Amino acid sequence: MKNKLLHRPFQGPDELTRTFRSARRQILLFQLLALGLVFGFTIDTLNQETLLFGVGLIVSTFVSLLFLRWVSHGEPYLVMIASMIFSIGIIMIYRIEPELGMRQLVIYLGSLVCFFFVYFIVRAGHRLFEGHEIFYYAVTVGLFLVTLVFGLTLGGARNWITVAGVRVQPSEFAKIPFVFFVASWYTHYERYQTSLVMKMSLSIAVYVLLALFMLQRELGTAAVFFVVLIASQAAFERNRWIPFLNIALACLGLFVAYHLFSHVRVRFDMWLNPWSDFNDKGYQIIQALFAIAEGGFFGTGIGLGQPTRIPLGHSDFIFASTIEEMGLFMGICLIFLFIILLYRGFKYAMQQERDFYAALAVCISTQFAAQALIMFAGVFKVIPLTGITVPFLTYGGSSLLSSFILLGALQACAENFTLEVRHETK
Repeated sequence: MKNKLLHRPFQGPDELTRTFRSARRQILLFQLLALGLVFGFTIDTLNQETLLFGVGLIVSTFVSLLFLRWVSHGEPYLVMIASMIFSIGIIMIYRIEPELGMRQLVIYLGSLVCFFFVYFIVRAGHRLFEGHEIFYYAVTVGLFLVTLVFGLTLGGARNWITVAGVRVQPSEFAKIPFVFFVASWYTHYERYQTSLVMKMSLSIAVYVLLALFMLQRELGTAAVFFVVLIASQAAFERNRWIPFLNIALACLGLFVAYHLFSHVRVRFDMWLNPWSDFNDKGYQIIQALFAIAEGGFFGTGIGLGQPTRIPLGHSDFIFASTIEEMGLFMGICLIFLFIILLYRGFKYAMQQERDFYAALAVCISTQFAAQALIMFAGVFKVIPLTGITVPFLTYGGSSLLSSFILLGALQACAENFTLEVRHETK
């Protein structure tokens, strides 16, 4: 599995320390400047809670990065990227709705705890997680079935359940066992090469999940799962015809779904011509496009835009809200942050000694990038818009918590590699 294509000499301690300190200073500088602008435009309503939010964001980010640098011998780039994306998102959320910003900060603190918990568990007992594809798949299907039975329909999709008065989105947590399932399948790859059906068993299993998504009308997450499947097959599948067959079947399935399901037709119709129903179904995308046009390259400035006019400007359309006040320049930076996150994941995968964690790194990093780029393209009206979350950026407890859990597993994939390289170079 080891590949020298992206192999570079391991960074020395001094170089890694300089890089870490430089990135940490840049994140801190952005937080200070952005918070200063937000507080400056709300100076009449400043209170202890406002100051607590600012101090809490800065301290939690600083301490988490410092703690990771202390306990890990690997590269801290993944967490630095996630911290920067989160900082941009939470500042926009707080600027739009301070109460939601405070709530997001609390969720962030809990997510950091989960990140380190998963990181330590996977690093300490990494052999325990290899294989078990049937278990991981059963958990994934179970989360979907719970949603279908007990779920609430919000925004046209049946993807929420209520637990102790708190709304939870099981599909966000289903992404965790799903990537472990795909990685486990490729760990036991030879076992599934005995017949044509066995060779297609991974694709068939994913098709079942996609059918469940169709029942829930959650097309965006279905697209993310399919992209993860294709990326894993492109990276590890020896039968090169399988990913091409899946792409052809996906095109055929989309054609059939367009003619069978009205909500699929609505998505395509609003993509082609949102002005045909500008007061209802096309209103969201039109307002998002207006916001992007208003922002220009450098934005109106934090506090000077009108992101509250964008429906769900703190969640599904936070990318448009960010561009309006921070400009296309910040939008491009967000896109590159996710591309770098994808690159780091692929780099760790190609240099990973254990097949399971190589596949896991590909799946997790692809999932992060697919979620973000699908939503970004939808906001820009490049593809039909789908209502999914952007990892680390969008408001939402389920999304943020599951994203940091996956990030903890991805950090462990990088850690295993870096420890082995250090051992080899001694």
